[in-house]
Amino acid sequence: MEQIVKLLIPAVAALALSAASISAFALTTGDVYGEPAAGAATERTIVVTPQTKYVNVTHGEIVNLKVGGKDIAWNFDGVSSQPFDLAKIAPEADHNVRVYVEINQPRDGGFGE
Repeated sequence: MEQIVKLLIPAVAALALSAASISAFALTTGDVYGEPAAGAATERTIVVTPQTKYVNVTHGEIVNLKVGGKDIAWNFDGVSSQPFDLAKIAPEADHNVRVYVEINQPRDGGFGE
């Protein structure tokens, strides 16, 4: 029994330390969805109207979004491959608009450019 306890204590300590270090590597919103691209040359403009239901972009594309009367330049270089709500990057969106990000292997080699 004493031998098991001697093995168990270091294992529990190692597990606790590894769990604490994982939180240090948490992804930010920019890591997941991309980041503002103020001052960057945009490739195109997408106007979001009340009738807009979804937006299609390509991973690595820099787009000017016209949302709620505001222009937002956004670099879609995040790691998310799942559709997400536009309001996560543009709070001005006053209705549900899904953003679909296509991963284009020839364009950017996928994630981790």
